[in-house]
Parts: sequence; structure tokens; C-alpha cells
Amino acid sequence: MRLCPHESFVIQPHLQKNSSEPPVVQCQNGWEYDNSTFISTLATQWDLVCDNKGMSKAVTTIFFVGVMFGAAFFGGMSDRFGRKPMLLVSYISGMAFTLASIFSSSFIMFAVLRFFSGFTITGIVTVSTVLNVEWVDIQHRRLVCIIDSMAWAFGSTSLSLFAFCIRDWRWLTVAITSPLLLSTVLWWWVPESARWLIANGRPEKAHYYLHRCAVMNRKEEVISRIKPEALAIIVQDGGKKNYSYLDLVRTPKMRRLALLTGIIWFCVATITYGIGLNITGFGLNIYLTQFVYGAIEVPSKLMVYYLLEKIGRRKTEAGAQFLAGISLMINIFIPKDQWVGRTVVAVLGKGFAVAAFCTILLYSSELYPTVLRQNGMGYNSFLGRLGVSVAPLVLLLDSFWGHFSQTILCSVALIASVVAWQLPETRDQCLPETIEDVEGTGKNLIKDHDKQEDKEKMTTNEPTEDH
Repeated sequence: MRLCPHESFVIQPHLQKNSSEPPVVQCQNGWEYDNSTFISTLATQWDLVCDNKGMSKAVTTIFFVGVMFGAAFFGGMSDRFGRKPMLLVSYISGMAFTLASIFSSSFIMFAVLRFFSGFTITGIVTVSTVLNVEWVDIQHRRLVCIIDSMAWAFGSTSLSLFAFCIRDWRWLTVAITSPLLLSTVLWWWVPESARWLIANGRPEKAHYYLHRCAVMNRKEEVISRIKPEALAIIVQDGGKKNYSYLDLVRTPKMRRLALLTGIIWFCVATITYGIGLNITGFGLNIYLTQFVYGAIEVPSKLMVYYLLEKIGRRKTEAGAQFLAGISLMINIFIPKDQWVGRTVVAVLGKGFAVAAFCTILLYSSELYPTVLRQNGMGYNSFLGRLGVSVAPLVLLLDSFWGHFSQTILCSVALIASVVAWQLPETRDQCLPETIEDVEGTGKNLIKDHDKQEDKEKMTTNEPTEDH
């Protein structure tokens, strides 16, 4: 008997008369799988069929749980030990755990290794995003953000080509992991964040990397006027304090910032993956569908590049969330038999959701101060991955009412749009370096100090510059 990987049944003829549906019993002699599409999959490897077919989805959940905790871990470690060292740790450990999973002797072993694969690989995204933002000026922050996002879209579309050419899950894992080897080699030319070095009391090392940057950009005359001693006074506390996730909630404005960005990350992740998992009706094969999913991100991100400069971060984020919510709302009223219209609207909704995700990635990194930027991104990424884990559960609610999931995702998108309007605009603004910059007390402290000096000079009859 030849069976697909997800079904196995034997019909008992003598029982068919008393039942409207044929009874099902476990296959007595094992399974034989259809290998016309895939040579080997997780389902065929460990017989994840019938009562065990839900284990395939469980692996995905386990992976994203690892990503969720890994985001928090690498966020804190990168703020403590630096961006560059933790990026290397993520490269090597992510590659090691992923390749080790192909040698798993049991499903339990594979699931454990998938958890650690997600845990370690997530550092690549969170650390590299912050490192890119901290190394460019105000005018080029949106450019590096879009280039970073385009790399993600290119990877998504390339996955379909890899999968089409490589039908065995083990060799496919090796193929999609191999770019990490090249990344590890290129890591040696990646500079540490000068902002992080300055904020952590290492101005000499920061000056070294700034000098290298100036030479590369043929701006040696600029760096020649800047001494390490001048960099040392940029951060008031001299980089002697060790910051943690608790610093995200110690002060009023930081606490409000963490609450607002956390809500948006959770909502936008739930929407993006909820729409992606629910888009049906293309009528395409699995490889072409994967290609389309990646390709539709390109025009969305090009639109974001234009809007970030034209109308700013806040309006782009709130607008993208609002339009995603409207798309989901429209789909509620389109009959399910009109799959062409529903698919077109759903694709537009995903495009707006991707635009919101791309925007909040840059927006958040600009809102948090250098001393807490990686902690902030780790915290937000944690909540984002929590939203990813919730998305499949939301879709299950359609069993109670056909439009339940669409209604919830629509409501979540509109809530995120309202929350985004509460954030301050960061377009053409310098990145905050300390918590005091976010709280608005850094400059006030300097002004108060100047006023106190003037007062002391007046009481001692010493002339001031105004006199």
C-alpha cells in the first residue's frame, strides 16, 4: 500500500454498512511514502503521520520558542560584551547546532537541537541590525535598514530554489546553513560599534575603528581633529555602569517606550505570520508559492524606503498597520468561494504587514539609547517571537466561526496603529546615547550646572561672560 506522509488507514468492509464513514485502524505493516515531491522529510524520517502528524508543527513551535529566548539572551549579552563578539558566537553556535541536527538519532534529539538552533541563530538578526544602525549617519539609516530587509526577502525567495534542487531534508539543511561559513570568514572585517565602545568607556578602541572608517571613506582630515580624550567625555557616566533589562523599566519614559514598542512588536509579528500562514488559493506548487511569498516583500520594502524619508517613521508604521487591518477587515466580508479576490486582498495585507515589520525594526533601534539598544531590541524581539507562536493558535479559532481569526488579526492591527501614534518621531534625529537622553534630563543637567556656576560667580562678584 502506497500512502502519503500524512495519512494511513485500512477500511474494514464488514463495518461499512452500519457507519456513514469508513472506520479507520492503524496500519499494521508500517508506511510506504510517496517520494515524487520529496526524497526525505521529517515526516518520513520519524513516521510523523496519523496520531503523530501534529509533531511536525510542534517542531516549528519549539524552534520559535528557542528564537524567543535567544533574542533576550543575545540582547543582554551584546550590550555587556559587545556587538562583534556575540555576532561571532551566534554564527558559530548556530551553524554547529543546525548541522548537528541532521545526525539526530531520534525525534526528541532533533527537537532539542532545533530549540538550540533557534536560540543561537536569532543573535544574527538582532545583533547585525543594531550594528548596522550604529555605524551609519542619520541620512543613511533607512538605506541600511532596507538593504538588510531586502537580504531577508532574497533569502526567502532563494529558499524555494534550494528546496527545488535538493529534495532530501538533511542536504537541504546543509545547503541553507552553508552561508554561515562565509559569514564567519567575513566577520573578521566587521568593526565593533564605535558607539558601544564609547558608551562603555573604551574611547581608544572606538578611535581606532573610527580612524579605519575615515581612511576607508577618505576622510582622514576629519578624524585627525578628534582625539580619544574628546570621545571619553561624550557619555557622562564614563561607561562604568553595567546595564540590564531592568533598566528598561526603571525610569518613566523608558518604561513607557518599552511598553509601546513591545506591544507593536507583538502585534506586527502576530499579523505578519497570521496572514502568511492563512494565504491560500494561489493554485501554485509549494516551490512557486514560497517564491511568491518572498517576492511580494520587495515592492513593500521599496515603498517603505520612500515613505520613511517622506512622511517619517511614526506615520509609516501607523499607516502600514492601519492598512493591514483594513485589508483583513475587507476579507471578512468577501465570500470564501471568491478565492481570487480574497487572495489578492490577503497578499496586499501581508505587504502592509511586512512594511510595518520593516519599519518597526529601524524605528525601535533609533528610539533606544546606545547603552540599552541591544537590550531593547532583544526584549522587543522576544515579544515578537511570542506573537509568532500565538499566530497559529489564532488561526485555529476559525473552527468556532469562519471569520474569527480575521477579526482578531484585524483588531490587533488597528490597536498597533493607535499605539504607534504614541511614539516620538526619530526622522533626522541623532541616536540617543544614554538613558538621560531618552528621559530628557541630560541637557537639563548641563543647563542646571551652568546656572549654578553663574550663580556662584555672581555671589563671589566674579565677572561672567555676559558681563
